[in-house]
Amino acid sequence: MPMEKTFDPAAIEAKWAREWESRGLYRPARPDAEPFTIVNPPPNVTGALHIGHALDNTLQDVLIRYERLRGKDALWVVGMDHAGIATQMVVERQMEERQDKRTNYTREEFVEKVWQWKAESGGQITGQLRRLGCSMDWANERFTMDEGLNRAVAKVFVELYHQNLIYRDKRLVNWDPKLKTAISDLEVETHEVQGSFWHFKYPLADGVTLDDGRDHIEVATTRPETMLADMAVAVHPDDERYKSVIGKEILQPITGRRFKVIADEHADPELGSGAVKITPGHDFNDFEVGKRAGMRPGEMLNMFDGDANVIQTSDGLIPREYLGLHRFRRDGTDGARELVVKQMKELGFLIPHLDKEGLEHDAEPRTIQTPFGDRGGVVIEPWLTDQWYVDAEKLAQAPIKAVRDGRIAIVPKSWEKTFFNWMENIQPWCISRQLWWGHRIPAWFDGEGNIFVAESEEEAQAEAGAGVKLERDPDVLDTWFSSALWPFATLGWPEDTAMLRRHYPNDVLVSGFDILFFWDARMAMQGMHFMGEVPWKTLYLHGLVRAPDGQKMSKSKGNVVDPLGLIDQYGADALRFFMAAMESQGRDIKMDDARLAGYRNFATKLWNAARFCEANGIAASASLEAPAASLPVNRWIISEVADTVAEMERAFAAYRFDDAANAVYSFAWDHFCDWYLELIKGAIDDETKATAGWVLDQILVMLHPFMPFITEELWTGLGDRENYPLITAKWPAPGASRDAEASADIDWLIKLVRELRGAKAELGLPPGARLTAHFPASLKARTERLAAQLDRAARLEAIRFDPAPADASAQLVVEGETITVPLEGVIDIAAERERLTKALAAAVKERDSLAGRLGNASFIERAKPEAVEKARADHAAKAAEADRLAAALARLG
Repeated sequence: MPMEKTFDPAAIEAKWAREWESRGLYRPARPDAEPFTIVNPPPNVTGALHIGHALDNTLQDVLIRYERLRGKDALWVVGMDHAGIATQMVVERQMEERQDKRTNYTREEFVEKVWQWKAESGGQITGQLRRLGCSMDWANERFTMDEGLNRAVAKVFVELYHQNLIYRDKRLVNWDPKLKTAISDLEVETHEVQGSFWHFKYPLADGVTLDDGRDHIEVATTRPETMLADMAVAVHPDDERYKSVIGKEILQPITGRRFKVIADEHADPELGSGAVKITPGHDFNDFEVGKRAGMRPGEMLNMFDGDANVIQTSDGLIPREYLGLHRFRRDGTDGARELVVKQMKELGFLIPHLDKEGLEHDAEPRTIQTPFGDRGGVVIEPWLTDQWYVDAEKLAQAPIKAVRDGRIAIVPKSWEKTFFNWMENIQPWCISRQLWWGHRIPAWFDGEGNIFVAESEEEAQAEAGAGVKLERDPDVLDTWFSSALWPFATLGWPEDTAMLRRHYPNDVLVSGFDILFFWDARMAMQGMHFMGEVPWKTLYLHGLVRAPDGQKMSKSKGNVVDPLGLIDQYGADALRFFMAAMESQGRDIKMDDARLAGYRNFATKLWNAARFCEANGIAASASLEAPAASLPVNRWIISEVADTVAEMERAFAAYRFDDAANAVYSFAWDHFCDWYLELIKGAIDDETKATAGWVLDQILVMLHPFMPFITEELWTGLGDRENYPLITAKWPAPGASRDAEASADIDWLIKLVRELRGAKAELGLPPGARLTAHFPASLKARTERLAAQLDRAARLEAIRFDPAPADASAQLVVEGETITVPLEGVIDIAAERERLTKALAAAVKERDSLAGRLGNASFIERAKPEAVEKARADHAAKAAEADRLAAALARLG
């Protein structure tokens, strides 16, 4: 059937997504081919496609389709992450809407409700990825809590435990009081908060005084509520003011707790009084100071429960009126913070702050860097608790070495420094979470606190002995623990499967730089430890997609872009091409609707070019190799195909998505659609039909990784190729190199036509005006070879090789040779010269005025950035206009 007149993306996208998947074309059977493997960063089961997903998955699909076209056994592993915190939050929020809550159910009943939610509502993102055209191995989709992953996770935990690489320890963690679980450092966001800085007196005990006679030490804090668990005051060992009292006892006025003044370099003599209160159970720095002072974690005081309400410390010294209070003011009721400040003031131990006018205030206003949980949204509380940890420092050594010796290539290379800095200073990885949804930790405790770690309860019981009552650890594993096994567990590990042997290590991981440490580094650790080799050979880190003004997208700013809306408006092909063409080795991408519209226009132009070919009897090619050609225009376009293929292959090898996309764009739009089709109009013989059909096929193949839908529609529509779909076609192999003579001829012709068209536009002549031109005799052979194309494209009434008349003329310089076009009798020379002179003077005046404004430092500093940018753009436009008018005047002679 003839092609539709207009290109309608929506009409073809759903059709081809279904066709490819239903026919198993995302995973063609190629057991003898070289494997190529990518695993996708598994999106959360709660997630919806956002613009970052669109970028990340487009780049992966470009690579997988490219390698599939090159004949490889291309596998793109797909799956979802169970997203422990996020999923439990979603389900609990839905329960709250029904006046229900998790604790109304047993753990097993609640987990069953989560599985029900997943079956009914989870995983909508998989359909959205299909809309984007992602050619993943959907037939073998994985889930981080499926049976195979469950077994892999348990085995990894048990083996690491028995290798002393997983251990249980009492340490400070980032505690989210809203979610009631520990979270990692990477899940903590720091925000600036307007707070207060209080100064207090702590009296020295037993009549001890400082050398200056004071009977107290001044301490300052932004968290006065933590005084209730203070265990020391630290001063610098070299601070002369306090040397005499180091080792002496000091009192906390509210609790009456006595503790010592200790020496530690954490105290900065230049900061405040030089003395700092030490609360090792609720501050990460204080925890380390406490350990250096000989305090064991089990002895450190904890004053909060999981909701951040005050509880009694082990020494029983917190006054009763504090017990049960929240740490901060809440619902109009004072919290522990407010009560501490009030009582310290009443007791005379608050040191007032004097403002610039000499007025007293309880505290000094301060902007405080405050940690918040990225999901719970409340202030994180450092909390002393027993958790499970991975010895990340030991596991990090192998990936560090692999990056250094090149077994893992990080692209762009500039990210290596960040990778090394984090890995070489890595802290123990807290892997336990206080949730009900997730991988239950495979550890059991007896009544005496002994731990039995095993893959099953039966194995743990056998280890403990018959009759010993065991209780399973209630915690689950950090979500990133299971996803760290993704490159090998998804391929069947711990079984020794053929898939695992064939596709591990993976070839490349495409990832946003923002999960370099969440996921990428942890995959490198686990992969190298359990598989003995790198999980992937290349780690490609891309940037962020930002709003048009360069700001980071966020819901609070209202500048989030919905990729599905963009697909509805411009088509998936246009969105994909935009993402790839703008991805330049990890630099951030700014959204640009004008570019999206431009790439939609590119698809339309290709569609119309195919319709032109169809209308002129140009059909699909049956050959990988270029057809035989004698005509310069055909030899030239074949050369351009060969050059474009080579350019794209170089770009793909270097992970330059932008260069590969722009190479095929430039060839398809400029060389094929704009020039080749124009040059062959009216002279489409059998040779030209064969050449044009072959070239169009090569365009469709080269463009397919970026724009799969339109290219497949045209591929199958222009030829009888139902059993040879484009998705599994072969990458171009033109078997041709640049034809120097033909390329030189056509390049010269294009330059000539551009010069002629430019001259006509400058002189106000209609584009179709036929002129006479005087050529140098040296061009006679070339003009004879290109006679047909010169007639159609250059629209010259006559070509002469004798000297041009001495009258006014336009001088066209093409590749160093001058071609003269007489203008006498064609235009009113005097009037045209006068018009151009006036226009040139006006353009120069405005150009120079704008240059003066831009040269004014005051304007640059004080004007709004958009005003400065507009002035620069206007200056460039006026400068170009002045140059064009000056050239037109010069042509008149």
